[in-house]
Amino acid sequence: MQMYDIIAKKRDGGRLTDAEIAWVVRGFTTGDVPDYQMAALLMAIYLRGMQPEETVCLTRCMADSGDRVDLSAIAGVKADKHSTGGVGDKTTLVCAPLVAACGVKIAKMSGRGLGHTGGTVDKLEAIPGMRMELGRQAFIGQVNAIGIAVVGQSGNLAPADKKIYALRDVTATVGSLPLIASSIMSKKLAAGCDVVLLDVKTGTGALMKDEASATELARQMVAIGEAAGMRTAALITNMDIPLGVAIGNSAEVAEAVQTLRGAGPADLTEVCLELAAGMLHLAGLGNREACLARAKAALQDGSGLQKLRQMVEAQGGDAAYIDDPGRFPAPAHSLLVRAPRAGFVGAMDTEQIGRASVVLGAGRQRKEDTIDYAAYIKLYAKTGSRVAAGDVLAELAANDETKLAPAAEMFAQAVQLVDTASPARPLIVAQVGLNL
Repeated sequence: MQMYDIIAKKRDGGRLTDAEIAWVVRGFTTGDVPDYQMAALLMAIYLRGMQPEETVCLTRCMADSGDRVDLSAIAGVKADKHSTGGVGDKTTLVCAPLVAACGVKIAKMSGRGLGHTGGTVDKLEAIPGMRMELGRQAFIGQVNAIGIAVVGQSGNLAPADKKIYALRDVTATVGSLPLIASSIMSKKLAAGCDVVLLDVKTGTGALMKDEASATELARQMVAIGEAAGMRTAALITNMDIPLGVAIGNSAEVAEAVQTLRGAGPADLTEVCLELAAGMLHLAGLGNREACLARAKAALQDGSGLQKLRQMVEAQGGDAAYIDDPGRFPAPAHSLLVRAPRAGFVGAMDTEQIGRASVVLGAGRQRKEDTIDYAAYIKLYAKTGSRVAAGDVLAELAANDETKLAPAAEMFAQAVQLVDTASPARPLIVAQVGLNL
């Protein structure tokens, strides 16, 4: 085969064969296919798209480019949840323990935050002593013993995806739906779970800004999972507004604990319960009503909170921070952002709010950036809220005082005040593949 011919074929709208896709992925992973030719093929895919069969093959080849995690030693159904990224998205910290408390095993690999989106690993590492890397036997043993483990992505999972994503990032091809779908799902296939629920965000704080694009991405990912024999479904959820009240690592852990105690923000609680119900449904525990009732029961009786505590303790974290999140150290400096006039919060640029949290130190722009785990934004008003002139819109806090003013300016620009409130958009926008 010749890479030139494969590039030309896709450039002209042709369908690549399984053999051609496998040859390209293998060659790029080993270095036999140079970056400049792979970049040309990625641009051709971006412009011409891929047929469903091509996307499934690309995903499978990327998953097969490295290690596949064997979870067969874990008894029972293994479930996973993946979010496409958002602001204030601490759903894994809530719904994963709820699902584990209902008897479905959670063997999850999570990522770190980059850009305006937060990462589950960063949030959990805010807990002193928390280990996010476990050996295979320790990982499997923990899941068998307590039903849950959430760790960082490690090992040689989907190395082809890592190389291809790095190239997409610098060639303006990140936005291709087949490439996004295959990138996400290659890691899910390699991670070895039986069922996966996808939380596909849509709105100003999401990768997919509009509902149609988010739904199509969800459809493609669900098709990939099902073709690979993994029960897969997706919820399309609203990211026009940050989820919950807290944005920032230790603050989000504290809010997750509050939610598992039954006293969390209504929006976060609703989304987490729906995600948990979806995971339980995929695992075969009944229809939506039955699974939602199970998830609510695990919230109300405290068994979900107990699972989170058990996981933290098993992974070396100080469980006293789950018992009393007030132990998290407060940032040295804070600043209030106030409403310049009376009105309603008409819209929030959620991505810009996320970027303001990064300026505070709560996130990273580059992988090597250091995080201030204590930095946060706490929202006092969200879309639809009525405010008077001078009312507090948000509190910003950080250990570096010089970061407060620029972050506050970004936040203020991200909040639009209007004279008339608009109807609230549903938190659960749509679903794909859930027979509820």
